[in-house]
This record gives sequence, C-alpha cells and structure tokens, in this order.
Amino acid sequence: MLAYIAKRLLSLIPVLFVVTVAIFLIIHLTPGDPAAAMLGIEASEADIQELNEKLGLNRPVHEQYIHWVGGVLRGDLGDSIFMRQPVGQAIAEHIGPTLSLAVLGQLIALILAIPFGMIAAYKRGTPIDYSLMGVSLLGLAIPSFLLGLFLMLIVGVQLQWLPVAGYEPLKEGLWEHLQYLILPGLSLGAIQAALITRMTRSSMLEILNLNYIKTARSKGLRELTVLTKHAFRNAFLPILTVIGQTFGTLVTGAVVVESIFNIPGLGQLILNSVVRRDFAVIQGVVLIVTLIYVGINLIVDLLYGAVDPRVRLDRK
Repeated sequence: MLAYIAKRLLSLIPVLFVVTVAIFLIIHLTPGDPAAAMLGIEASEADIQELNEKLGLNRPVHEQYIHWVGGVLRGDLGDSIFMRQPVGQAIAEHIGPTLSLAVLGQLIALILAIPFGMIAAYKRGTPIDYSLMGVSLLGLAIPSFLLGLFLMLIVGVQLQWLPVAGYEPLKEGLWEHLQYLILPGLSLGAIQAALITRMTRSSMLEILNLNYIKTARSKGLRELTVLTKHAFRNAFLPILTVIGQTFGTLVTGAVVVESIFNIPGLGQLILNSVVRRDFAVIQGVVLIVTLIYVGINLIVDLLYGAVDPRVRLDRK
C-alpha cells in the first residue's frame, strides 16, 4: 500500500508543474497593463512604472514565474495591493465559508442520491424508477443559481424559514452557521445529487444481475442485506469516482452561488480580485483551489486501493 501511495504522489509532480505554468501564463499574458488597471485611468506614467518595478512586472516572464514559484514553495503567495495583506492570509480568511458550503452541499447530495439510486435500480422499470430518474433529470437541467433564486423566494421570502443571504461563522453556534448555508447548499447539491443518483442506479443495475447476488438471495438473505452489503459494496467504485468529481466541482464552482447568497468565500474573493486586476490574489486562489481539486482526486485514488486490492496491485 505504501508503494501505491508513493507512486500516486510522484504522479502529481508533473500535474502541479503544468498547473502552475498554466495559471501564470493565462494571467500574465492577458492583454493590458496590470499596473495601469490597478492604479486607474488617472495614474501617471511614473506611478505606473513605479508599481511595475515594485511588483516585478517589468522583468521577463520566465523570471517572474521562477520568482513566483520560489515564493510558493516557501509558502509565500505574494501580497495583495488592494487589501494590503498577504495573499495567504486573505485566502485563509475566505476559505472557511467555501469549504463549509462544499461539505454541506456534498452531504445533501449523498443523503438524497444514494438511497434514490438504489431504490431506482431495485424498482427498475416501475413508476418509482421513472419518477426518480425524472427528478434527477430535472436536477441536472436547472442551473444552481436559478434554483438558488427560487429557494430564496419561496423558503426565505414567502415562508421565512431560513435567512435569504449572509453568513455566520461556526464559532457563533452550529445552527447559526448552518441556517445560512442550507439554501446555497441545496442549490449546489441538487446537480451533484442528480449525477450521483444516476451513477448509483447504473452501477447497481450491473451488479444486481450477477450470479453471486442470485446466490445470496437463494440463501434466504434479507433483500436489504443483499442490496447494502453485497450489491452496493461492489458497485461503489464508480460511485466513488463521481463523488470525488462532484466535491471538487462544489469547491471550484461556488462563485455564482456565493455571490447570490452573499457568502464571503473564495468565490467572492476571486470575483473581486478579477474586477480589480489583483493578480497576486487571482494566482493564489486559483492555485489553492486547484490543489484542493487535485488533493480530492488523490484521496479518491487512494480509496480505490483501499476498497479494491486489484487497483493497488496494478494487475491487468
């Protein structure tokens, strides 16, 4: 198992190198003078030149990249011109709401999706199956921001069950924290629940027709035991893949939902930084989000090896 983990960690090195190059080039090769955009239209040429020298933007691109990567390796993501604080500190202040929202959205998706997918597979071809698949198709069709607006109108404004927008940190209390995240969590989790439901149904259908499931039933085992202990356990690998991908999507795709519900997460931070052309913050946030996404996929790969020994043995 240790050899398998080491192999997966080493495979991340070229991925992270390509990611850092892509992030740096996309931002620095964007048309326009970053210093002029930061200072505004009333800035003089002397002020623009001074800021370019301060930020190192007048040096060759490859030297800027080496300087930035060197800082990243030391844990220094640079400083924000507008917020007047280190980028790492700004990210630390905004990452908590995003992770809380992503975790809650994933929990909502799993609570809804896995039972629905198992029931749809067990009741294949019945009205229950068609109804659950219809609901999942609706979940895929409705954008998260549109569902969020509907939830705000119905649950927040008309029924007044939950706050429409805002955020309270966890230190203020669990319920005070959760009540601001339930509606955006439902908005983000609905699409993920639809994907996981369909994958769960598909994986379960393949397993339920195999001989060992028929053998388990012939032994007189309860149907719930057959479904959960024998069928779902062996159908879990494809579902695990989708779970990992959806959680990464929740972290990276919360920009619009955070803006709608006024949640001070990474989405708002990067949106404000793009408007202000705060390049250091944009680079730092995109890098951290990418590392989270890569880390989630690494965890999924390691769970593959834990769930199925054939994966870590790497046998054809």
